[in-house]
Amino acid sequence: MDSNYSKLEVKDESFQLKTQAFRLITPDDENGYLNRPNSDGLDDGDDIDFDNLPLIFGERKSGSGIYGAVFNLTTSIIGAGIMALPATMKVLGLFFGVILIFFMGILSEISVELLIRFAVQCKATSYGEVVEAALGRTARTLSEICIIVNNAGVLVVYLIIIGDVMSGSLRHMGVLDQWWGHGFWDHRKIVILIVLVLFLAPLCTLDKIDSLSTTSAASVALAVVFVVVVFIVALIKLVEGKIEPPRMMPDFGSKKAILDLLVVIPIMSNAYVCHFNVQPIYNELEERSPSKMYRVGRMTTAICIAVYASTAVAGYLLFGKDTESDVLTNFDKDLGIQFSTALNYFVRIGYVLHLVLVFPVINFSLRQTVDALIFDGLNPLSESRKRCLVLTFVLLGLVYLGSTMIPNIWTAFKFTGATTAVSLGFTFPPLIALRLSKEGNGLSSLERLLSWFMLTLAIIVSIVGVIGNIYSLKSDSG
Repeated sequence: MDSNYSKLEVKDESFQLKTQAFRLITPDDENGYLNRPNSDGLDDGDDIDFDNLPLIFGERKSGSGIYGAVFNLTTSIIGAGIMALPATMKVLGLFFGVILIFFMGILSEISVELLIRFAVQCKATSYGEVVEAALGRTARTLSEICIIVNNAGVLVVYLIIIGDVMSGSLRHMGVLDQWWGHGFWDHRKIVILIVLVLFLAPLCTLDKIDSLSTTSAASVALAVVFVVVVFIVALIKLVEGKIEPPRMMPDFGSKKAILDLLVVIPIMSNAYVCHFNVQPIYNELEERSPSKMYRVGRMTTAICIAVYASTAVAGYLLFGKDTESDVLTNFDKDLGIQFSTALNYFVRIGYVLHLVLVFPVINFSLRQTVDALIFDGLNPLSESRKRCLVLTFVLLGLVYLGSTMIPNIWTAFKFTGATTAVSLGFTFPPLIALRLSKEGNGLSSLERLLSWFMLTLAIIVSIVGVIGNIYSLKSDSG
């Protein structure tokens, strides 16, 4: 160790006292601090740079606070999925649809808590690591592929929505078209590319998820504003008697209705999947502990259930049987109230901004997972700025390409919801809990029952969803 001071000879007893005192005032690195015994039970004194130690030892405030963690986890959930929920009410009916929103939210929170509990038990730092500890290397690779497919699919959906809103689609006018008419400036691919380069790329280059807590807070605020505006508009039209009576229960009267029902349930299961970001958020949580992360998860779930239920009900009441798979595209026509045009622009542009702020949070775990899968064994991504930037730009290019090929968000959501999202949220967490409970803290009877229920539900939803999607595609092509 290089030093500006000459070496002093110290008696062994004095040095031991000094080392013990240093250990007392220096927390271990579980909370992100300095000194920790090595595998032999001895302190790595040679690794400590005494010249650079602070004069006063104290608590380091380098992690994310609980509200920053809540914002990041909420942002991982409330993204494009909220736009498909009013259309699910059209299929499920209000009564069954709202019950399913509450049920899936609570079930997702239980799976998140199981994931945190056993990740801490096996000292895992990522979703893939806890899967490997419980189920082996092959299962880890499979889980990482699921994260990549799921997150890439979600990011593609975000770009599709941005394109739909700003440039329009076959049946709906875009904001730019309404402002300036049709021209090269509202070409879908050009608009998405400009948004990607000017707004998304700079945010996606950040290498710590804690750096995104402020933008996450802003994105949650924009989502809440969207919900409030939609709810108020629906309430005004309800009072004025301009809303048709909604369907309360699912329709089983035709083959198409049954197929729609099979397809829509995986979309509901996709709505709460945030498990891929749980571990990165926990890693950067200040004074982290499982109980503190449970609190983060429960606050997040409460916020998401309230936002989802309000949006689904208000959006369906507002547009009824004309509700689109992406409800934002419904906001291009007269709402039948005062200031309708201004409200339409406010809702659509506000939610585009929300998606711009959500995008880098989902991209963070996508980039980390791709790096872990391809560059396993190299130094952490946060320590290699060049590798981080290259991965970021390659992934953004592939996501952009996907957004130009997939027709609408319903197509993307119904496939990822039935496969990767169900696996990440409701297949791997109960399998982890059932396997690792034999090695450490066991599961209670209720927890074991819930784990088996989640696993069974995930298998049923996957099989039914995939079959429904295949038949739906065949009927559309026929």
